[in-house]
Amino acid sequence: MTSSTPAIPPLASLRLLFDAQQRASRAQVEVPLALRRDRLLRVKALLDDNAGALARAVHADFGVRSAQLTEIADLFVLRTLLSNTLKKLPQWMKPVKVRTPLYLQPSRAYLQRQPLGVVGVVSPWNYPLQLALGPVITALAAGNRVMLKPSELTPQTSALLAELIGKVFAPEELCVVQGDGGFSAEFVSLPFDHLFFTGSTAVGRKVAAAAAANLTPTTLELGGKSPCLIDASCAPADLDSVALKIAHGKLLNAGQTCIAPDYVLLPRGREAAFAAAFARAVARLFPVIVGNPDYAAIINTRQHERLQALLVQAAAQGARLQVIDPGALNASDALIAATAGNSSRQMAPVLVFGAAADCRLLQEEIFGPILPVLPYDTLEQAIGYINARPRPLALYCFGSDKAARAQLLARTVSGGVTVNDTLMHIAHENLPFGGVGESGWGAYHGEAGFVRLTQQKPVLVQSKWARGDLFYPPYGKRFGRVIGLLKRLI
Repeated sequence: MTSSTPAIPPLASLRLLFDAQQRASRAQVEVPLALRRDRLLRVKALLDDNAGALARAVHADFGVRSAQLTEIADLFVLRTLLSNTLKKLPQWMKPVKVRTPLYLQPSRAYLQRQPLGVVGVVSPWNYPLQLALGPVITALAAGNRVMLKPSELTPQTSALLAELIGKVFAPEELCVVQGDGGFSAEFVSLPFDHLFFTGSTAVGRKVAAAAAANLTPTTLELGGKSPCLIDASCAPADLDSVALKIAHGKLLNAGQTCIAPDYVLLPRGREAAFAAAFARAVARLFPVIVGNPDYAAIINTRQHERLQALLVQAAAQGARLQVIDPGALNASDALIAATAGNSSRQMAPVLVFGAAADCRLLQEEIFGPILPVLPYDTLEQAIGYINARPRPLALYCFGSDKAARAQLLARTVSGGVTVNDTLMHIAHENLPFGGVGESGWGAYHGEAGFVRLTQQKPVLVQSKWARGDLFYPPYGKRFGRVIGLLKRLI
C-alpha cells in the first residue's frame, strides 16, 4: 500500500490534469458504447481484484470497521450499481423521441444524449469507496472524463484508490487527486462541466459558491436531520421489529451515515416501551460495543469529541441520557464510556429524552450513534415539527394507518422516503437519490444519475414539406386565418 500521507500535487499540476481531460473531452465528443463499457468493466475488475486491500485500508482509516461492513455498505452497493448500469446503458444512450406538436408537423424531434465533458467529484470519508466511486461510475457511463478528489480524512483509502485507478486509467480518462481542505477549495474552483459534491451542508454552500463563479452546474448530496416517525397505529407487539429497523439504520457505520435517522417522533407515553425495545435491538445487533469489529469506530478524535460535547450540553440542559451498551457492567460505566470515550473510539448508542429545543442535538446533524426521542400528541403536531425545520434528506415512517401515512407523505417534503424500514430507498437502483433544499439538489442512481451527468440536446429535423413560411412576414389576412385555425386546434 502507498504512504498513508498523500502528497499534495502543486496547483499547476492540478490545472494541467484538468486541461488534459478537457482537451480529450472536446476531441472525442462522441463516446461509443464499447468504450464506456470498457471503462466500467475496468472499475469492476479493480473492485473484484482488490476488495480485500480496499477493506483493509478503510479499516485502517477508521480504526475499527470490519471487512463485512465495508462489503455490504460500500462494495456491494457499487457492484449492484455497475451491474445495473452495464445492463441498461445501451438503452439509456439511445436518442429519446419527442412528440411533435401539430403546428410543427411534419417535422420530427428527439433528445440526443451526449457527455457533458469533464466531471469533478468530491467525496466524503464516511463511505469512502461507495461515495467516491458511485458518482464516478455514473459519470463514466455518461461518457465523461472524471477527476476524483477523495477525503483527506481517510488517507489510506484515498491513496490506495489513487494507486489502483492510476494503473488502469489514463489521467485524461479518470484520475485521483489528493489534498487537504485548501486544496479542495482550488479543486472546486476549476471550470468543470459538472461538479458532484457529497458532504455537509455548510461545506456544500461554499462548493456551490465556488462553482457559480464558473457557471458550473452542481449536484450537491448533503445531509440534515432526517426524522423517523412512529405513528399511533404501531401496535405494542410491533415495537420490537420497528426498533430493530431503526437501530440498524441509526447504527450502521456507527451513525456516520447521511440518511441515518436523526431523531424519533413517537406518540407520547411510549417512550419507555421504545427505549426497552431499542435496547433489545442493540443487544441483538451488537452484543458488545467496544472490541466488536462489526461496530464501526468514530472516524477520528475530533468527531468523537464533538459527539461527546453534544451529550454533555444536552445533559447540562436537563436531558436524560440512556446509554445502550450490552457489554457494560452497569449503567454508570456505560455513561462514563459514552461521555468520556475510549481508545478505540467505538461509542455506545445513546438515547436522549427531554432535550431542550435549542440544544445542539436538535439543531445540528448528529452523524453519530446518538438518537433523540421526541414525544408528540397528534400527527398534526409531528408534521408541524418536521415542517418547521429545513427539508430533510430522508424521512422514515412506521405504522399501518394508510391514511396517516398518506397525510405525512402529502404534507412533508424530503429527499426520499422509506416506509416501515430505514435506509432501503437508497438501495433501490431505479429510485433517484438526492436531497431538497438544505439537504442538497440533484439526484443520481439509475437512469436519473445518467441523465444528470448527460447533456440532453434537443434536436428538431425539419421536413421538406414544412410550411413554416405561413408564419413569415409580411403579416396579412392569410396569417390571420392560419392563427385563427391553430387557436381552435391547440
